[in-house]
Amino acid sequence: MTKKQRAETVMTELEKIYPEVSVPLDHKDPYTLLVAVALSAQTTDKKVNEVTPKLFAVADAPEKMAELEVSEIKELIKEIGLSNSKAKNLKGMAEVLVEKHNSVVPQTFHELEELPGVGHKTASVVMSQAFGHPAFPVDTHIHRLMKQWKLTNGKNVEETEKDAKRLFPISSWNKLHLQIIFYGREYSPARGKGDKDFLTKMLFEKPD
Repeated sequence: MTKKQRAETVMTELEKIYPEVSVPLDHKDPYTLLVAVALSAQTTDKKVNEVTPKLFAVADAPEKMAELEVSEIKELIKEIGLSNSKAKNLKGMAEVLVEKHNSVVPQTFHELEELPGVGHKTASVVMSQAFGHPAFPVDTHIHRLMKQWKLTNGKNVEETEKDAKRLFPISSWNKLHLQIIFYGREYSPARGKGDKDFLTKMLFEKPD
């Protein structure tokens, strides 16, 4: 198979398994999605979803988060890794949203990436899943699988993102990045044996 054929096979097979996808982080609007994604760095979506109900009960809008002390935010998210820096970032992010954006989450990469604690991947998730803007957020699952499927030689997620955007049609990006994440978790976990990973086998099986 050529690289282009492998990319097409990936899209076809993932569409069969995951015809419908939803964002794995619980949220109700762009702001709560932004907070959940910011919290998800170096921890699991499951853990974030266990913690955010308590946090959002108190602060589900920028003006409410901005009123909290960093120590109060940290107490609400203490079960999550890096809770110190994440609490400071959530406070800072809320203050900037209130002061500069009238408490509304901005809809550009530049403005999102200016917020405390928001990198390109977080901005990409919010742009794609909250606002429907074409983006291809690359997490560790996607980076690993794109290399496994020989769709990238990317040494980092930035290079892998560029390759993904070149290979896959723009209309597929917002759905496909979630489909790849779900496939990685269910069929090809990083620490698994790969017994269920039928897609990798399909891409590299020798023709009869």
